[in-house]
Amino acid sequence: MKYVIASAFLLAAMAPQRMKADTVSQRLQRAATIVKQIMATPEKAIPKDLLNKAVCVAVVPGFKKAAFGIGGAFGRGALVCRRGGTGAWGAPSMFTLTGPSIGFQIGVQSTDLVLVVMNPNGARKLLQSRVKLGADATAAAGPVGRSSEAATDAQMHAEILTYSRSHWLFAGISLEGDLVKPDNGSNHQLYGREIEAKDILFTNAVGVPAAARALDAALTRYSPRGGQKF
Repeated sequence: MKYVIASAFLLAAMAPQRMKADTVSQRLQRAATIVKQIMATPEKAIPKDLLNKAVCVAVVPGFKKAAFGIGGAFGRGALVCRRGGTGAWGAPSMFTLTGPSIGFQIGVQSTDLVLVVMNPNGARKLLQSRVKLGADATAAAGPVGRSSEAATDAQMHAEILTYSRSHWLFAGISLEGDLVKPDNGSNHQLYGREIEAKDILFTNAVGVPAAARALDAALTRYSPRGGQKF
C-alpha cells in the first residue's frame, strides 16, 4: 500500500509542475515533431493505408509513468480530426490521459504516445466526459510497417489503434484501462474562450490556431485526405 500511495503522490505533484513548464503551444509543437519523426521511416511507422483510413489522430508527448512497484501514469495531448471525417486536418482539442502503471520499475519513465482513431464512432466516444480505453472504446496495439497486411483481426476491428515511442523505438502498445478526458483548461488557453471539444472537432466553430499549424502540416504531408464521413 505504501508504494501505491507514494506513486500517487508523485503523479499528483508532477501534473501541475508539467503544466507550468509545458505550455499548450509547446505540446502542439512537440506533437508535430513526433509525427514527422515517426513517419520518416516507413518500415517502422504507422502503416500508410491505416493512416489514410483514420478520421482522427491524437498525440501525447512525454506520457509519464511514475512507479514504485505499482503506480500511475499521466499525460496531456492533442486530438486532431479530419474536417467532416474525410477532408483536411482541423483544429486540435486538448485532452488528458491517465492510467495505471503496473510493474516493478522505480521512479518516473517518459514515452510519447500516438492514438489513431479509425472510425467516427471512436472519435465521438473520445468526446465524452471520460472514456476508458478497451471498455468504452475498443482499442488495440497498432501494427507497424509500410502496410497493414499483417494486422490481426483485433487490430483491424479496433476503434482506436495505440502506439508508443521510447528511445526511438516505435511500436504498438496496449492502453486498455487508461482514461481519456477533455482538457477544458488547455482548450480555453488555446482558443481564449470556453468551447466544447465537439465544437472544435466536428464543426467550423474555430479555425486552426497558429500553434497547431505545424501538426496539421505534418499529418497532411503523410495523409492529406481519407477517413470516413462523420
